[in-house]
Amino acid sequence: MKKIILELINKYYDEILNSWIGKIEINFGEKLSNAQIKTFVEASLNALIDVIKTSQYLSSDQYLIDSYILFSKSKLNLLEVSQVYSLGRFSFLHNLDKSKDFEYDPIIIIGFLDEIIEQVFARYSLLYQSAQTKGLIQDRNRLARKLETNQRYLKTILHKSDTAIAVIDKNEKFVSWNKGAEKMFGYTEEEVIGQPATFLLPHVEKYMEELDYIKREVSLTGDVKLLDTERVTKFGKTIPVQLTVTQLPSSDGKSDGRTIIIHDKSQVKQLQQQIDQSEKLAVIGQLAAGVAHEIGNPLASISSLVQLMQRKNNEDQLSQQLKTIKENIDRISKIVRELVDFSRPPAEDQALLPITDILKTAVGIVKYDKRVKKVDFVTEMNSELPLINIIPDQLLQVFVNILINSLDAIAGEGKIEVKTYLEKDLVCIDIKDNGYGMGPEIVNKIFDPFFTTKEVGKGTGLGLSVSYGIIKKLNGNITVKSKLNEGSVFTIQLPVNRNN
Repeated sequence: MKKIILELINKYYDEILNSWIGKIEINFGEKLSNAQIKTFVEASLNALIDVIKTSQYLSSDQYLIDSYILFSKSKLNLLEVSQVYSLGRFSFLHNLDKSKDFEYDPIIIIGFLDEIIEQVFARYSLLYQSAQTKGLIQDRNRLARKLETNQRYLKTILHKSDTAIAVIDKNEKFVSWNKGAEKMFGYTEEEVIGQPATFLLPHVEKYMEELDYIKREVSLTGDVKLLDTERVTKFGKTIPVQLTVTQLPSSDGKSDGRTIIIHDKSQVKQLQQQIDQSEKLAVIGQLAAGVAHEIGNPLASISSLVQLMQRKNNEDQLSQQLKTIKENIDRISKIVRELVDFSRPPAEDQALLPITDILKTAVGIVKYDKRVKKVDFVTEMNSELPLINIIPDQLLQVFVNILINSLDAIAGEGKIEVKTYLEKDLVCIDIKDNGYGMGPEIVNKIFDPFFTTKEVGKGTGLGLSVSYGIIKKLNGNITVKSKLNEGSVFTIQLPVNRNN
């Protein structure tokens, strides 16, 4: 694991460094200079590497002292320093999420990094408290005020932390619920306090058994960690989470309950799904290239012979049979062409272009489709979007594929909405229809090669797979949200050109 972590840091060292520096400049640029921020981040990464290599936190003591001196002079309190380290964690997560050749379990990687960063910050907190206490010994009144202030800081860190933290007492009732938990689950503190320990559990027997296991292990060993489980939000959504449960000792050494730290693994799950999808497409792409080659050549010969027979034949019955053969050959030829597109999209140079022009062209093409009967096309195009690096023909193919799917979903009658907007550093395109929609089992397979819900002969199941490959090639992302009888929304996200 150490080797993997070090490879990850070395590979994305500059990206993590620049990302962390940028985030600190945005949030604390008024208190810290650019040189101070750069020095701190470089020292933090080097300290992190030393800790991973040696498994000794003592090696980070001098780094922590230097950091304390820097933050004290800059008047950063403990809560603000906690935010500085949280920004570093997000920089790691961001670069992990964008990795295309990631070959190991991101859940373990993130958990490992979280533990190291939390331990480093815990040691900083001890240093901070120690330094503060020593500075207050000469003035007891000042000491009392400072201790009260520090308690507020610690309480604020606990309560305001993005990580969900809850406390269950010895009567198996919730007695504490922080803002991170409110944000993750949707319940306010007032709604949760006093509720039983089973409050967030899905209504499945195995989770009751899991709760019994947690109570037993915490009683025996003092703590337990569950890397992969689920909990239910206020809105009925089941989300994947990771739990760290620790015994809460009482003054007499017995148990007063337990604390629970909850991490939302939805982002990691999404990352794993993207990795799985990319690996699946790579394997199928190699197979598709070989199949297309082996079928294409003999198919061309058969097609030529059939056309020759059609020209020389004068019998009506035979002509009809030859026509049927030719139609099926054309269908196979179409599948072969799509196989080629799937396995090897046409190599073209990217160009800086406005996305709205291509989207308008795609909508114009689909409007003339023979399936359009009573379709209301509603467009909301942001003309101020920045230019992005795209391959026009391939992106046009993506938009047309999705629009035709929407057209099929509404059976030629209904509404198709197309919207473009900017979200951070991403140009986003939503294509929404009010058609028959899809259930979760269909949504999970929608980008799989050769998967289609259309009748035999109506589709090959390659359109959305090819679209997925094109968008990924442009370093973008494509997702779909859908419910039965409520329509579907395809969302495409493409990165903004930073040099523009």
